[in-house]
Amino acid sequence: MFYTDSQQWAQTLFGEAELGDVRRTNRLITIAANSAKRLGRSLVKSCNNSAEIEAAYRFMRNDAICSEDIDTAGFKVTAKHAEQFEHLLALEDSTSLNFSHASVRDELGHITASKRARGMLAHSVLLYAPKEQYMVGLIEQSRWSRDISTYGQSQKMANKTPYTEKESYKWEAASRQMAERLSPSTMAKVISVCDREADIFEYLNYKIANNQRFVLRSRKSRHIEEAVEKLHEYGHSLQCAGKRTLLVEQKGGRKARKAQMEIKFAPVNLIAPANKKGPSLALHYVMCNEVDGDACWHLLTSEEITTQEQAQQIVDYYETRWLIEDYHKAWKSGGTHIEELRMQNRQNLEKMSVILAFIAVRIMQLRILGHKSHPKSKESCETLLSSIEWKILWLKREQKKLPKTPPSIHWAYVNIAKLAGWYDSKRTGIVGWKTLWEGWFLLETILEGYYASKALEEM
Repeated sequence: MFYTDSQQWAQTLFGEAELGDVRRTNRLITIAANSAKRLGRSLVKSCNNSAEIEAAYRFMRNDAICSEDIDTAGFKVTAKHAEQFEHLLALEDSTSLNFSHASVRDELGHITASKRARGMLAHSVLLYAPKEQYMVGLIEQSRWSRDISTYGQSQKMANKTPYTEKESYKWEAASRQMAERLSPSTMAKVISVCDREADIFEYLNYKIANNQRFVLRSRKSRHIEEAVEKLHEYGHSLQCAGKRTLLVEQKGGRKARKAQMEIKFAPVNLIAPANKKGPSLALHYVMCNEVDGDACWHLLTSEEITTQEQAQQIVDYYETRWLIEDYHKAWKSGGTHIEELRMQNRQNLEKMSVILAFIAVRIMQLRILGHKSHPKSKESCETLLSSIEWKILWLKREQKKLPKTPPSIHWAYVNIAKLAGWYDSKRTGIVGWKTLWEGWFLLETILEGYYASKALEEM
């Protein structure tokens, strides 16, 4: 579900929001449409006039409206849209949102190693269709604040806190919410893809007991029934079943590089930890380790693996996990600039955060769809842009006679970026979040000028 027209997108996503009054729903649609049209701008600057500004603030201050009312409407649309795909990956992870400005800091909790930092934590789940290379939408998101009095006590408290009250329960809670929103037939098509933080024995047990599919990266080298040594050591003793090239992402001072990897796999039975009760968990294990280096993925999955091709597929699934990190960039520093929000209380802040969370998905859809490697990138850009939009973009960028047929989606993607001065210096064809955001805003600005001049001509 992608619409370049902001009003149409907002109407489709939030038109069925149950806020107790149709006028509130209409105001939500207006706020979302304006914020999507003027990407990265504040609530005030996204409005068209003083009346809209006042109405937007009344909406945010209304205690009868909560953030859950807003995101529930969006989740329902994502769930409905997911039904048309044969195969789905649920990409999930957590991030921190830093809101240390004075007006709201007293209502927030600690988020980082710095005791002074204040904010919220958010755990999000995106549905992605790998075959179509399409970001379906946001199906779950929870937001919470930590008690500031617990700063520095995480390890001490972890040993005493019941599992369902721990922050790590967020993984199981997310799966439960997703299962409630999706039909059983759609849920059966979903594979959860998680990082090492999800390597929790209770979570693995829940997924298996409920026949929910998953791929996650192993954090702990657990005891297994198949060998005296633990899981990770056992992996190194397995025979190589194939090789592949893997892009090791840049991180910190480490440069990005292409690594030659070996693939190994085997069925395993994880023995319950000494402090847990329950039988062993029957899973499949894939090890992807660098031939001449230290890069290594230990992957656990519910999927049956008997061939090299199936093992390679599991690695492919895990590689898509970077999209959830890209989503966080789209939502934060490189996109909607959520951390720059200046709201007067936690409730208002969370409402606007939810709206921006769905806008971040929208811009991700364009970024994925527009890349030249996407199977639909050569299709007509009129699946993304209206006739007048691509024609104005053409005249602005190409400065020559309009073509008889619309140019491609990839052409639109590249030229929206070029409006903001983008140049493919790294020869990757990938436009950065900030540049794509700015290009989109400039196109909207040009369109507004065009419509204003047309209105003047008709007066």
